[in-house]
Amino acid sequence: MFSFIITKLFYGLLVLLGVIILVFFMFQGFGDPARLVLGQIGDSATISNIRKELYLDQPKWKQFVFYLNDVSPVGIHTKEEIENKKLKGIFIGGQTKIGLKVPYLRRSYQSKREVLFVLMEALPGTIILALSAMFIATVAGILLGVLAAVKQNTWWDTSAIFTSVLGISAPSFFIGIIIAYVFGFLLSPYTGLHMTGSLFNIDPFEGRELRLKNLILPAITLGIRPLAIITQLTRSAMLDVLDQDYIRTAYAKGLSRKTVVFKHALRNALNPVITAITGWFAELLAGAFFVEYIFGWKGIGKVTVDALERLDFPVVMGSVLVTAAFFIIINLLADVLYGIVDPRVRLK
Repeated sequence: MFSFIITKLFYGLLVLLGVIILVFFMFQGFGDPARLVLGQIGDSATISNIRKELYLDQPKWKQFVFYLNDVSPVGIHTKEEIENKKLKGIFIGGQTKIGLKVPYLRRSYQSKREVLFVLMEALPGTIILALSAMFIATVAGILLGVLAAVKQNTWWDTSAIFTSVLGISAPSFFIGIIIAYVFGFLLSPYTGLHMTGSLFNIDPFEGRELRLKNLILPAITLGIRPLAIITQLTRSAMLDVLDQDYIRTAYAKGLSRKTVVFKHALRNALNPVITAITGWFAELLAGAFFVEYIFGWKGIGKVTVDALERLDFPVVMGSVLVTAAFFIIINLLADVLYGIVDPRVRLK
């Protein structure tokens, strides 16, 4: 099991390294970062200092090495760099130190704040949105899948299949626009919902106020695609289980249909569903960008799109890395859980 975890961790680190390389060469060479930091009013001496601080006076391969050293949890830094960048961690050595540290994602061009702080401030919003969407998708998807299987070849079954295919086919950003317009604008007087809004409303007089209703529309939008997948998986698994001998035996013992379906059949049909739930949660964390932007939900997605509009590339680069890291960690945990539940997975 230990070697299985080490192997998966090694593959995850290789993927993350690939993401770092892609992100660096996509964004670092775009425009003049010194001008993006200072605007058009900076004098040549100040611009020269900024270029030196951002390593822009070095060859491209050296710039990448410095960036990799910054974002790595293990890095080599001078005492002056540790103080200037306010690096947090454990360092040992003299003037040049090696240490275990919090990855340094550099500073925003616009706000001058640390990128990691900006992203960690927005991350809870994205996690809450993804968890809410997954909860809606799981509960509704399992119930619809069970209903479709039990009512096979009826209009319930046909409606569930049609709805799930529609949910898989329609892009999230398109569904989001339709839902926001219909329920957040046209029917707003009846639903009490709005097109945009975050989890907390900041009032200058009343302070921070929780607005859970702003979570409803983006969570439903984000949860539609996994709901459709879970519905189909549950239906397919339930149909296989309902044909098993032990189900017929349970009916022969006089157990009620509700007991057989939910206590015996559903429990054994949930394995592929659990796999889908684990995978889709990682997908939702990465796929919330457009949904957050459409509904004005403060999360990593909206922060990233706003940063793109302002050409604030350190925030964009940091956002991609943080999202990729979460994606890798969740999939690693899923692989470990599969290895614990089914030892045959470790041999693949």
